[in-house]
Amino acid sequence: MKQKKRNREAFSEHSYWQSFSDMMAALLLIFILIIAITLAIYKQKTTDLDATRLELGAAQEELDQAKINLENSRLEIEKSNEELALSLAELQKAYDQAALTQEELNNAYLEIQNAQEELAATKSELEDIVGIRTDIISALQSTFHNSSMAVDAQTGSITFSSDVLFRYNSATLTTASKESLREIIPMYLDVLLQDQYRDYIAEIIIEGHTDTDGTYTHNLDLSYNRASAVANFCLNEKNGLSKDKIEQLQQLLTVNGRSYSEPVYQTDAAGNPTETIDMAASRRVEIKFRLKEDEMIEKIAEILEQE
Repeated sequence: MKQKKRNREAFSEHSYWQSFSDMMAALLLIFILIIAITLAIYKQKTTDLDATRLELGAAQEELDQAKINLENSRLEIEKSNEELALSLAELQKAYDQAALTQEELNNAYLEIQNAQEELAATKSELEDIVGIRTDIISALQSTFHNSSMAVDAQTGSITFSSDVLFRYNSATLTTASKESLREIIPMYLDVLLQDQYRDYIAEIIIEGHTDTDGTYTHNLDLSYNRASAVANFCLNEKNGLSKDKIEQLQQLLTVNGRSYSEPVYQTDAAGNPTETIDMAASRRVEIKFRLKEDEMIEKIAEILEQE
């Protein structure tokens, strides 16, 4: 009996410590689970925190860029405001300048009316002399019909070869040339100084030209001196013009020296000008005229520009 009781007590004591051990093991397992769960939660929170930091960094960059864009927009708005203010100032200035008083407007209208009347009168005067150049050229061509001298059909000018009038590099008329001039000059000037044409002539021009040999300055003097020699010949009563015609010519005559500024070029078989200068043809003295209609055209152009 005693033995059985002792065995029962030993078994009971063993069951107590076994239960205690099991409980402690369970507690340890729970503690480990808690730690594991805590570590897992910590790791997840750390990951979430890193992601949040990255998002915050990106958001901060976007915010900084937005600030820069906002600042640029502000500067552009300020610039636009300055330009607008400047435009408004210029507009106001233009408005002030354009704001004529009624009296100024009346004066402007009066000036326009006067200009229109002057233009109408000038046009009327121009119409009166339209075709006069053609008439003069036709009369000149008729006068020189049986002469060796040709009249330019466009300008009505006549041209003397310097080789015929002068010796080389000389401005003194030769004896033979004087005979030719005594024949030609009165025929030409008598037409221009006729009563029916005289009032339309603005200028009679004697113009000397040279070839390209020598310096421009030397040829300028030579061309002028040759033109002047022909002019002096025309103004001499011994050479065919009456005293009255000479006085009229003195009021209209202009003498020019052109050096080699207007050379004559050779032509090809088709009559087209080439780049080769015709030296002999370039040495010449031209006599031509300018009509008052040319002055009228210039005057009309000036009036139109004023309008």
